[in-house]
Amino acid sequence: MRLWSIMGNSQRLDGGAMFGNVPRAMWERWIAPDEQHRIPLACRALLARGLAGKTVLFETGIGAFFEPKLRERFGVVEPRHVLLDSLAEAGVSHEGVDVVVLSHLHFDHAGGLLAPWQEGQPPRLLFPNARFLVGAAHWARARQPHPRDRASFIPELAGLLEASGRLEVVDGPHSEALGEAVRFHVSDGHTPGLLLAEIVGEGGRGGLVFCADLIPGRPWVHLPVTMGYDRAPELLIDEKRRFLEDMLARDVRLFFTHDHGCAAARVRRDENGRFGTTDERPALLGEPLAA
Repeated sequence: MRLWSIMGNSQRLDGGAMFGNVPRAMWERWIAPDEQHRIPLACRALLARGLAGKTVLFETGIGAFFEPKLRERFGVVEPRHVLLDSLAEAGVSHEGVDVVVLSHLHFDHAGGLLAPWQEGQPPRLLFPNARFLVGAAHWARARQPHPRDRASFIPELAGLLEASGRLEVVDGPHSEALGEAVRFHVSDGHTPGLLLAEIVGEGGRGGLVFCADLIPGRPWVHLPVTMGYDRAPELLIDEKRRFLEDMLARDVRLFFTHDHGCAAARVRRDENGRFGTTDERPALLGEPLAA
């Protein structure tokens, strides 16, 4: 099995929203904002070839499905579908992906499932040969969003996934498509039923886990740091503590989707008990799991 970090379309979003109740005087030292108070964010996917005998893509980023007006509103930088170009650089087309694992269906994580926007054309699914994996609790949320997060969902997407006949709703630590090669952890602090997919290492150690929006990037590893978009920050902090303690104990690397400068890192804890990162990697370029 080999692993690649796959860049999708990037965003610039309001730093205050991304850092919740963290004062600007603190967060701007971590990530410098632009003149509109926005910070750069990646929408990074993870590609695994030879995982349970399959080509697996973890998430798809925001993609290029927005019309130009909305693309500007949500800070999407590139007009083209960057994910498709990045997959091609890794030697894979979207038609060649066997499984797409979706931590959740917010547009900045699932928009890349859709073809680029074309005037007068309805949304259309890419990945015609892939099975789509979504957590059970989150699938229920996506079909009936709460007013607080309704705008985070693509209205047509749930129907397109269901109509594909290739949707697997995951309700437990393992899926039918990937078996015991991938273990799913569930978090509810950001959104109900967020799936955190761990590619399992030998003996349960030395794996790699896709942190999604539980931990969007390195600054959010620090326990008190949450996003304004999180539905239940205190719950999220408790979940994050248990998650990081587990990953540290088993030497499981973290994979970040929104960190613009770091794809993967190991967890560390200092003498005061504060969590941080070490062995930071800007990209994964076809390396084995245990690298």
